[in-house]
Amino acid sequence: MLRTMRSNAKWVFYILAFSFIGWLAVGQVMDIMGPSGNVVLRVNGREVQITEYQQRLQAAYDQYRQQYGTAPLSREDDQQVQDQVVNQLVQDILLQQEYRRLGIRVTDAEVIEAARTSPPPEIMRDPQFHTDGQFDVTKWQRFLQTGATGDVLAQIEGIYRDRLPQIKLAQYLTADVYISDSKLWRMYKDQHDSVRVAVLPVWPYQMADSSPISDAELQRYIGEHEDELQRPAVAYVRFVAQPRLPNAEDSAATRATVARVRAEITRGAPFAEVAQRESADTVSGQRGGEIGWLRRDEQGFDQEFLQGLRGLRPGQTSAPILTQFGYHLIRVDSARGDSMKVRHILIPVSLQSARLDYVEARADTLERLAAEQTDPRVLEAAAERLGLPVSPRHRVVDGERLNIGRYVIPDVSVWAFEAQVGETSPVIEAQPAFYVFRLDSLVPAGVPPLADIRDQIAARVRGEKQKVIAKRRADSLAAALRGTPDLVAAATARGLAVQPFGPFPRLEPPSYLAREPLVIGTAFGLGVGERSGVLEGEGGYFVVQSLGRRLADSSAWVAQRDAQRAQLLSAARQARIDQYMRGLRERASIVDRRKEIFRTQVSDEPLDLGF
Repeated sequence: MLRTMRSNAKWVFYILAFSFIGWLAVGQVMDIMGPSGNVVLRVNGREVQITEYQQRLQAAYDQYRQQYGTAPLSREDDQQVQDQVVNQLVQDILLQQEYRRLGIRVTDAEVIEAARTSPPPEIMRDPQFHTDGQFDVTKWQRFLQTGATGDVLAQIEGIYRDRLPQIKLAQYLTADVYISDSKLWRMYKDQHDSVRVAVLPVWPYQMADSSPISDAELQRYIGEHEDELQRPAVAYVRFVAQPRLPNAEDSAATRATVARVRAEITRGAPFAEVAQRESADTVSGQRGGEIGWLRRDEQGFDQEFLQGLRGLRPGQTSAPILTQFGYHLIRVDSARGDSMKVRHILIPVSLQSARLDYVEARADTLERLAAEQTDPRVLEAAAERLGLPVSPRHRVVDGERLNIGRYVIPDVSVWAFEAQVGETSPVIEAQPAFYVFRLDSLVPAGVPPLADIRDQIAARVRGEKQKVIAKRRADSLAAALRGTPDLVAAATARGLAVQPFGPFPRLEPPSYLAREPLVIGTAFGLGVGERSGVLEGEGGYFVVQSLGRRLADSSAWVAQRDAQRAQLLSAARQARIDQYMRGLRERASIVDRRKEIFRTQVSDEPLDLGF
């Protein structure tokens, strides 16, 4: 229990104290200035050696394996794990540097007091420290005094020496955060004041414009909007695939295996032991098939699986249940209300015996003929030899996984941006097939050439011209309607469409106006009966008239003011911490040398995941 607490505590307390999720995105790194031996990472001069990085990486792989089982990582998953490790290292180093800069220290007395009075969440959930279903701090304190070994106490001390500096830093950063009554009242009014308005819109897209658009106009628009036109790198690939989806014979063989396993359980074999031996779900299989507590209407869970639960009594094993994952044998250990504690054994439908040998032999041939070659012609030659087609061209976007039909194909979105044009990939194993890909072309990141985005840019330039026409139209209508007290009646008399809305509060505008903050703000700033001038919104031009207003109840606000302040203070403090940490990262000098150091290993050696 305490080993698990120790391994998870650092992540738990970072989340509780700082919510660094947004900050943990991979940041911009500096150019490498020169060789640095075995240094993988440098943060403001603090160097991380290969051994330290590999220890962290192995721990992350172990954690991944505990969560997802022993299935191999895809290249995309592996890259994500490595990036998370680097970002965690950067975070740790920056925090330690801040502690030293600010003089944040932790005394032995503080560690002891925190351990006695503020146990970690894992401890508070542990039933051995509960009385009548609630956490009992006296049981925890008794455990610390008499039941904890030296090793356990050392683990606990380590947790609090990590946690307390974070808490002190958070207190230092947020000590002056306060929300006044006037601000609370304004926020309450935003939720409870409401208005009724009439809106006369003029939409640019409805304005006719047939003027020609020159290339010079298109290039000028691109030059003025380069930042928003940036695109990630794109690779174009083709592939040859040896299918490996099961057929009817494979399904029949799988059903026979399921029947054998169920018969073994029916004859008295312990379900947990059979699950450990037979289940393809390695995560629950390690726990004897245990999934945990499920509601009969559990949201987001496979519906065929839940259907198979219906009617099962504690101790009873279901008939085989077929889902998208394969066949399940389900057992209910106990039930409480509409929830059940469930175990299962998963037996997927997979290739069997002679057909498996046939498919794997052809995959070996595909690998021998076409995989990891520099001559692009080998793909067509292998396809002809095996009687398989070469696919049409597929587009792979840097940072996005490749989907073919309903299947995600692993590794391609990493390999394609490491390969040279014309190279072929290793054999990539996915659920529907064994694949060999060829990189046919690569478009680097940046602003695409005009030829590739001409229609898109022409549409935007046309829209800009339509906005000019729409503005003139809106100004003309506003002038014609000036002096008429009733916008709805005056506009309707001229055949114009006026939209009435409300009542609605500022924070819940009608969908028609949801993307028009200037219109919403104006609606709440007008007096009843007052009319705006022409407003230039995000999507068009508008004239707004207030038709009515209902004010928030100040006595109701006073009754909930303290709870409102507590909730908003928590959010405001978190925002302060997030902003501070983003600033630390942006100002830091960070050099990431992984590609330089591991280039040879990545290309020549298989990754050891410890599986």
